[in-house]
Amino acid sequence: MAANRIARQADVVIGIGTRYSDFTTASRTAFGAPHVRFVNVNVAAADAVKLAGTPLVADAREALRGLSAALAGWSASEDYQAEARRLSAAWQQTVGEAFALGHQPPAQSEVIGAVNDAAGPRDVVVCAAGSMPGDLHKLWRTRDPKGYHVEYGYSCMGYEIAGGLGVKLAEPGREVYVLVGDGSYLMMASELVTAVAEGVKLIVVLVQNHGFASIGGLSETVGVQRFGTRYRYRNPQTGRLDGGILPVDLAANAASLGVRVLRAETIAELRAARCARRRRSPARSSCTSRPTRWCPRRTARRGGTSRSPRSPSSTRPGAPAPRTRRRRRPSVRWSVPRPVRRRAESSLVAVGLNLVPIRGCHESNGDERVG
Repeated sequence: MAANRIARQADVVIGIGTRYSDFTTASRTAFGAPHVRFVNVNVAAADAVKLAGTPLVADAREALRGLSAALAGWSASEDYQAEARRLSAAWQQTVGEAFALGHQPPAQSEVIGAVNDAAGPRDVVVCAAGSMPGDLHKLWRTRDPKGYHVEYGYSCMGYEIAGGLGVKLAEPGREVYVLVGDGSYLMMASELVTAVAEGVKLIVVLVQNHGFASIGGLSETVGVQRFGTRYRYRNPQTGRLDGGILPVDLAANAASLGVRVLRAETIAELRAARCARRRRSPARSSCTSRPTRWCPRRTARRGGTSRSPRSPSSTRPGAPAPRTRRRRRPSVRWSVPRPVRRRAESSLVAVGLNLVPIRGCHESNGDERVG
């Protein structure tokens, strides 16, 4: 809300590495000043000329260094800076209220708030599709330049878990939180198997609203009936997908892939699930020894029965005394495996969701419905 109000009044906008997509510009309605001008810094010439802007085809860092030198000694007015601080403080208050709505099932904003609180300063959040990227864009409090990895370009359903795996491989020292809706989870959850096989730790928060709520809500806002956006049986009487609720259990699906699953129906349970993960002992090397006693095999003599060195000698009359076989001393062999490092464990937290509007978000950018 604060950034949107400032953007609406801006007379000059400097775009750095942006494609000015419909999502980030609210379909080009975010900038409302009559004579607004754009300066576009981009390595792609096609993007640098968008919105009839002044193109600056250059590396972003080098361009900012040049602009900073050219604007040395200039600053916005004190009134403008004070207004920006006031709007920012008001929006932070709105975010705090959205994190503590107290709904049951919890609202999506409450889930985001709980994960934001649990994440460390260098941890990374990954998301891609549905209404959640819009909410994250407004609500997530980022504390690190690499802590926010959200795909906006094509609302790519199914990207989240695979993208989170890539982020973790690129930054193994950071915790990676993958926020994914149930509809997007159905598109591609197979990389959970890869994460388990490779010992790559991911924390997946699956929000479950039993359907494709974002596109279903968008359909209704433009006067179109929902179609197949809820997990329902086809009703033989009506011929529509308005029958009973399908027994979909995505948490059980994740468990079948080898992932440790925690279920949460309230925000308190979600926070407790994260605390339980922190209390688990960290990965450590372990070495085990197992004693194995070796015993000689029983031997079979030609023309006779099998008998062991301990079997009694034959008492047949006239038989020569059996040759005494030297008893072999039992030996002990110790099998010592190489140290095995306990593998990192991926976990999934399944949360039931309640879509509710957030006060103050009606001015937010983006075409997807807030909820």
